[in-house]
Amino acid sequence: MRKPQVLPSEEVPQTAAVLLDSLRARSPRVHCITNSVAQNFTANVLLAAGCVPSMTLSSEEIGDFVAGAHALLVNLGTFDCERRTAAERAVEAARRGTIPWVLDPVFVDRAPARATFANLLIGRAPKVLRLNRAEFAALAGGEPTESALAAYARGHGVTIGLSGATDWIADGERLATVANGHVLMAKVTAMGCAASALVAACLAVEPDTWRATASALTIIGVAGELAGARAEGPGSFAVAILDALHKLDAPTLIVQAKVT
Repeated sequence: MRKPQVLPSEEVPQTAAVLLDSLRARSPRVHCITNSVAQNFTANVLLAAGCVPSMTLSSEEIGDFVAGAHALLVNLGTFDCERRTAAERAVEAARRGTIPWVLDPVFVDRAPARATFANLLIGRAPKVLRLNRAEFAALAGGEPTESALAAYARGHGVTIGLSGATDWIADGERLATVANGHVLMAKVTAMGCAASALVAACLAVEPDTWRATASALTIIGVAGELAGARAEGPGSFAVAILDALHKLDAPTLIVQAKVT
């Protein structure tokens, strides 16, 4: 089995800096199907990064919204009938329009119906699968080792953004780890959902899915560290990370990035 290539540590921070500037210059619109508790925070994270969010779930209009967007996020956090129908129509529209999309298969480790639907969507060619270790294990049938991530990525033609204390980004050929972040990120609802939306945003300005995913997770991780340095708890952190994203510049991003 081929071992994934670990690239120079400076490549991802430099790419992330370029993409952050591109987001602000181009203001891509990202359509998000996400859970009900995540919509407001996810929208604010996209706005702070220079993007334009849209969130409609209406089956009558979601196809048009996605067709006019630059990227799509499908998050399974609230797995109800409305969102399932919206996801199927949105993905169909994205595939017709060759619009890149991200799947965040939230809690597929807790309910078989979610895992079944997630596997159905994975067969419809998302560009990125953004998930945690338990979710990967549920979909792949094994723990997320370097070789397992590479094999799954190659087998499904997808880039994986695996979240944790250290994020792993793998596409079957390349591997990067991002160690940025802050413990308070786990205390704010929708932080992972917002990170997935930022991955989608980076896909809108960068066709290389591995670079886009690694860059997005570096950007949100660095912003989290900057926010954590001045936050007093989860409440102030949720505000501080929006401010940090809004103020983040390329030199700070490059210096603060912890990428291997």
